[in-house]
Order: sequence, then structure tokens, then C-alpha cells
Amino acid sequence: MNKSTTDLFAVLQLNSVPGLGSRRIRALIKRFKNPKLIFDVSVKELVQVQGIDVKLAQAIKSKSNPYFAESQFKLAEKAKAKIITYWDPEYPALLKKTSDPPVLLFIRGKDSCLNRHSISLVGTRMPSTYGKMMAGKFASQLVDYGFVITSGLARGIDTLCHSSVLTKSGFTVAVLGSGIDRIYPYENSGLAEEIVKSGALLSEFSMGTKPDSPHFPRRNRIISGLSIATIVIEAGEKSGALITADFSLEQGRDVFALPGNINNPKSLGCNRLIQQGAKLVTKVEDIIEEIAPQLQVERKKVDPDLKGLELEIVKCIALEAKHIDQIAKECRVPTAQALGALLSLELKDIVHQLAGKMFIVASR
Repeated sequence: MNKSTTDLFAVLQLNSVPGLGSRRIRALIKRFKNPKLIFDVSVKELVQVQGIDVKLAQAIKSKSNPYFAESQFKLAEKAKAKIITYWDPEYPALLKKTSDPPVLLFIRGKDSCLNRHSISLVGTRMPSTYGKMMAGKFASQLVDYGFVITSGLARGIDTLCHSSVLTKSGFTVAVLGSGIDRIYPYENSGLAEEIVKSGALLSEFSMGTKPDSPHFPRRNRIISGLSIATIVIEAGEKSGALITADFSLEQGRDVFALPGNINNPKSLGCNRLIQQGAKLVTKVEDIIEEIAPQLQVERKKVDPDLKGLELEIVKCIALEAKHIDQIAKECRVPTAQALGALLSLELKDIVHQLAGKMFIVASR
């Protein structure tokens, strides 16, 4: 199924069937191609799809709710949100490679952030002074290398990381365990609105969904799934951040952990991760050195003297060569304006132009 044949309304309607879930929806659409056809086929045909038993087949026929789909459209429009499916070209490529990617994503903000190189930073909701300092330091310095920072908008480490990125005018993605119109915790509502301006809020949960304990482990698999690596800043023995680290390992992504005081209970999780094979890091360069081969590009730190559009462009192409049209789109400026800034950067020997109007940060 491709963009031209994706029937978002039908996918939303399928998503309203209790117990169906993303895996089975993908299996159904793989079998019947057009999601609208699924409601017209017989129970006998439905049960031929792996994972669909008679009970689920009957639920598809009787319990799918077209009014739910319609209400989701209206709520998304009201919240200025976008709904994309697994089959849309905007769907995050890294997340699609995981074992259980959501069939629907609800997004507020800049969906272009979702297909840029991201690193997730996670940790305890009650950080120590050390944890707070390290969260700000690592988030800020990774922004200087052009990474999108992904986290979960929770209290503590998550909040500090998102805030530090915004202070540096970087890009950050917050993945929610609720509908994107039900910000949790509520005190982060203002932070969420700031994130929307230069990053994105993301959820697999339908509009209006309240936060609930089982939602947060599901959210954590998306945090790690969007990212090439996960960094655990500070975590206790039973921290939810460890769930994100576990998902990251299952997804074949790198896991890094900052060592902490062995007498501090808030460091038990990180120290144990290191014992179990997570990569110990003491500075951002440890991470860059480890992941550089994956990116197939020599990493360069952003020139601290750059400002405005030039700085934004360098962050945009710091990790990979991009076409001028893509640069202009991601930086939200006319192509002519982007070309002017790129010319200035070329004259400073900061950016090089490649064939086909592609640009990349110059090696130094």
C-alpha cells in the first residue's frame, strides 16, 4: 500500500477494533491491499490472515467504529495535528525497522524531525544535582553535532533534556504516553508548546487518550525506535529508562550509560547497565566516536560563531548530504534564501557543494 491508496479513515476505523493492534492491521492490509476492502470480506476470508481468529474477525465486522475515525479527524484538526500511517513516506524510517512499529502516528510540529538522525536521552524523574548537570550538558553538546534529541516529556531528566535543546535552538522530539492533546505531566504543557515550534510531539495513542501506566512502556519502544542510540543519564534500579534501554538493545541500537556514584541509589540502574555491556561514556565524543561508522560520515562540531539561518543549515546537513530543496524545506525558508546562506558557508569553507545540488558540511 502506498500514499495514493492509503485510506487513513479505514486505518483509523481498524484501529478502533478492540484487540486488533498494529501487527494484525499490517497483516490484514498486506493480504487485502486496500484497507477499505477489509470491511467487505467475509469472516471466512479474514481468518485466513495470520493472527486473526473468528472472534477478531467478527469484531472487525461488527465493532469497528466509523464514528471514531471521524471524531479523530476532527480532534486532530482542532489540535493542528497530523495523522500518518505506516505506509506514508513521512513515516520514520528507523521506527519502521523495529519489530512492532505503530500503524498510526499522531504528530504536532515538524514531522521532518522524525527522519533525521536522532539520539534518545532518558533517565530518572527525580535526578540528583549530578544527573541534572549531565542531562543539560549531553543534550546541549549533541545538538552542537546536529542530532535531534528524543525523549519522553516526563519529569526530571526528560524535561531537562528537552529544555536544554530548546535553549540551544536545536530540534527535539517528545514521545507521549497519552494522546498528543492530553499533555502529561500537565506542568509540561508550556514546554510541549515550545517543542512544537521547532520539533515535534508524537504519539501512537488516539486523540483524547488519557495517560495510563501500561502506555509508558509502549511509548518507550518508540523513543528508542526513532533513535540510532539511547543514552541513560541517571537511573535507579527500577527506572522506566531501563525499559527504553532494553528496547534499544532489542532493536539492535547502541546503548550508552553514564557511570554514577556507587553509593547513590539513583545510579544503580546506569552502573548495572554498564556491568551488563552498555557502553560507558564520560563525554559526548565517546558517543560520536562509537556511532560515526554507522553514519558513514566524519562528524564535525558546529562552529560556535555561526548564527541564524547559517547555523540552522549546518545542523541540518551535519550528518548527511542533502539536496537544496530538502534543506530549504527543513529550514522553512525559500530556496533562494537557503542558497544565499549556503554560498556564504561555502566561502567560509564550512560547507561543500556536491554534484546534483547536494550540500554537506566540509571535513576539517
